[in-house]
Amino acid sequence: MAPRGWKVRPTSDRVREATFSALGERVVGARVLDLYCGTGALAIEALSRGAARATLVDRDTRPALGNVERLGLGTRAELVRGDVKRWLAQVSAGPEAGSFDLVFVDAPYRLADRMSDHLNIHLPELLAPEGRAVVESGARKPLRIESLQRLRQRRYGAADVAIYGAQS
Repeated sequence: MAPRGWKVRPTSDRVREATFSALGERVVGARVLDLYCGTGALAIEALSRGAARATLVDRDTRPALGNVERLGLGTRAELVRGDVKRWLAQVSAGPEAGSFDLVFVDAPYRLADRMSDHLNIHLPELLAPEGRAVVESGARKPLRIESLQRLRQRRYGAADVAIYGAQS
């Protein structure tokens, strides 16, 4: 849930349900990263389905913080307020590299085309060996991650959702 007047675009219930249905049991026990978390809906859904921990990153984490606190998930969710690009560059070279089982990327659609180079470099570094990255972007101009193998892609109205894994 987003506070009134906030410029966030939460993932629709339909898209969220389809995404988690496709992920299935992968969510249970997972370490989750939610980039451009907005309201935190994707990380919160993962936690409600059995994920162990979630890191939520956005330049403004207040919408997510309210939801995390309201649902009592503070001990399992870490909120990081900062620039996603800068955070990715720091973390992908550090001790957390290779430690996320699920990475959700839901950048503002208008930024998606400017994110691909950065995500192509850093996402493979963050994913655990059998990890998955779920990328939501605008269906008119879908964001592609060439450094990972696209395993599934679906269009839901104005949204394109692709699930990626490590290159074989």
